[in-house]
Amino acid sequence: MELQGASTSGMSDASAELRAAKLAKSQQEQTGQQTLQLLDSASDVPKATSANSALGSNVDLFA
Repeated sequence: MELQGASTSGMSDASAELRAAKLAKSQQEQTGQQTLQLLDSASDVPKATSANSALGSNVDLFA
């Protein structure tokens, strides 16, 4: 009579899948929060400027 054990195993697998899904969601949310923090901190950095404003204004398109 392995039916009881098979049923319990099936419930255990579903529970493990649910835990894994919750863990993955939590990890994605943490990664998203870290990304937003990184973007916010990067917006405070001043852009680099050159003493020569003409530098980089002409781009050679021919190799």
